Amino acid sequence: MSGWSEDQERALVVARRAAREAGEILKGFFGRLSGQRIAVKSSPRDLVTEADLASERHLVRRLRDAFPDHRIEAEEEVQDEDDGQPRWFVDPLDGTINFVHGLPIFAVSLALLSEGTPEVAVVYSPMLREMFAARRGGGATLDDVPIHVSETAELGQAILGTGFPYRRTELAHDNLANFARFFPDVRGLRRMGSAALDLAFTAAGRLDGFWELHLSPHDVAAGALLVREAGGIVTDAGGGDDWLRGKSIVAAGPALHPELLKRIEH
Repeated sequence: MSGWSEDQERALVVARRAAREAGEILKGFFGRLSGQRIAVKSSPRDLVTEADLASERHLVRRLRDAFPDHRIEAEEEVQDEDDGQPRWFVDPLDGTINFVHGLPIFAVSLALLSEGTPEVAVVYSPMLREMFAARRGGGATLDDVPIHVSETAELGQAILGTGFPYRRTELAHDNLANFARFFPDVRGLRRMGSAALDLAFTAAGRLDGFWELHLSPHDVAAGALLVREAGGIVTDAGGGDDWLRGKSIVAAGPALHPELLKRIEH
C-alpha cells in the first residue's frame, strides 16, 4: 500500500461501517449488564464483558469477509500469526470500565498497518456519534470534516490527557509521578479512561497533548495515525518510534511535544 490507494479507500469504508455496527451492538448492552456478564482479566480493574466479546466477534467477522488475506490482532480473542501480511489492530470496546459503570466515554478502535506502517484508522464514539478517521497521506477527519492538532506551545495554556495502568501497584512506573510533575504548570489534566478517544481528541485539538504508559497496540494503533495525519507528532516516551509495542506513547502538536518529553519518566 502507498499513497492514496484504492486499497486504503476500501479499507477505510469497511472499517467505518464495521465500527458503526459495533457501536450499535455496544449501545444495546449499555446500562444492561449484570454482574454475571462481567469477568476479571489481569486485575480487578481489568474487565471484559459480553459487550466486548460481541463487538469484537462482529468486527472480526466483517474484516475476515472483506479482507481474507489480512491478519487480525484484537484485544480479547483473536491474535493471528505475524507473517508480514497487512494487519488489523482491533479494540472492540476501549473504555470498558467506563462502560461497566455507565459512563458514556468509550469507543471502537480499528487500525490497519502494512509492513509496520499505519495506513487506515477509525475511532468511533457510539454515545457521542462521532467518527474519527484517517488514512496515511490523506489527513484526519471528524465526521468527514478535516481536523488539526492544537497549536498550543506553552504548558500553562495546555490541557493534557493521560491514564493509569490496571496493575499500577505492581509496576515501577505507575505514571502518578508524571501526573504530579505536570500538575502545577498546566491549565488542566484529564483522565478520560479511553486512550483511543484521548488520541482522537488530541488529533481534533480538544486536548493539547496526551501521554500514557503500559498500553497495548490495540489501544494506540488507530489514534496514533489520527494524530499524525492531523499534523501532530507521535513517539514513545523516550522520543523514539516504538510507540506501537513499546508500551508508552506521547502525542501532541509539534510545538508542545518536546515539552512533554522533557517531563515524562518511563
